Amino acid sequence: MIPIAKPYLTEEEAQAAYDTILSGWITQGPKVQEFEEKFAAYTGAKYAVAVSNCTTALHLAMVVAGIGPGDEVICPSMSYIATANAIKYVGATPVFAEVQKETYNLDPVDVEKRITIKTKAILLVHQIGMPADIDAFKVLCSKYDLKLIEDAACAAGSAYKGKKVGSHSELVCFSFHPRKVISTGDGGMITTSREDYYNRLRLLRQHGMSINDRVRHEAKKIVFEDHVEVGYNYRMTDIQAAVGIKQLEKLDWIVNERRKIAAVYNEAFRHLSFLQLPLEKEGYLSNYQSYSIYLKKSCPIDRNSLMQKLLDKGIASRRGIMTSHRESAYKQEAKNVSLPVSEDLQDNSIILPLYVPLQKKELEFIIDTFLSIVKNKHQEVPAF
Repeated sequence: MIPIAKPYLTEEEAQAAYDTILSGWITQGPKVQEFEEKFAAYTGAKYAVAVSNCTTALHLAMVVAGIGPGDEVICPSMSYIATANAIKYVGATPVFAEVQKETYNLDPVDVEKRITIKTKAILLVHQIGMPADIDAFKVLCSKYDLKLIEDAACAAGSAYKGKKVGSHSELVCFSFHPRKVISTGDGGMITTSREDYYNRLRLLRQHGMSINDRVRHEAKKIVFEDHVEVGYNYRMTDIQAAVGIKQLEKLDWIVNERRKIAAVYNEAFRHLSFLQLPLEKEGYLSNYQSYSIYLKKSCPIDRNSLMQKLLDKGIASRRGIMTSHRESAYKQEAKNVSLPVSEDLQDNSIILPLYVPLQKKELEFIIDTFLSIVKNKHQEVPAF
């Protein structure tokens, strides 16, 4: 079986985790701080705060941005459900907006139509690693006095207009889940340019504690902490951070390898007029966290049949990115939501295997099998 994805982890990461375990400092400590500093430097952000996962990162971003009950936050429905859930965590209402068919990212024209007096923020997703048009949304946020929060769960290593994602706005949230380009098993990071956000994020992730464990451990005199506000247990461990440091060192190489694989897919499929391949505009650099193809109406085989035939040959695939408004958790409150582009993309897109290292013979087998399936179907003579 060729899986849809797998993390690129080596003996270096295993040794880093091993050494950290033997150091005796395994929860949030010096390795977390080192990972934060190196991630901030990599993205070009002023600060970075490590947390337990990207969902908790999004939650804390909502909190420090001042979003709460009665507020509305515009976001795509076409995203993993954690995007919308983070808005609900603070008592606000997700307002689902449409995406652009070519990029799977939020459509700024549609977003502007959905802004009301209750709108407090736009939650912008860089879907499957393809950067969204950050500048267009910064203009909207400035025009309507809104907060901009970036869900960059899939976008570590991606770049927008010559700068790494993570340095363009005040709150950017990343994921290190195993499906992402680099992984710490699970984990997340928030980058920010604001010192006040940075300080409060660090406070909130550790129960609102005024003095963290490392400060107490290294103190030469007794110190007592105060819990200055209600916080959360959203810490990353030093074991995870040690792995993350090694992963970060390889990130640009991993992205380059993923882009090579995507280029092979693109070249193999570009002659098929019934497929829409990923669009990477000038000034946008995708890390290709996933490789998604849209099947046009002229495609000779439907998406689900294609997925099954690939699976029969030992090739895993996934359906198009989910639409949260059609999930049971949101169906009732979103019953009047109309998002035909998002729904069409979910129903007619297929995600193919992409990971490092995807061996040449595996990649060729995927492509050959895919082409054989669609061409055989294309050549079938319909019965009359």
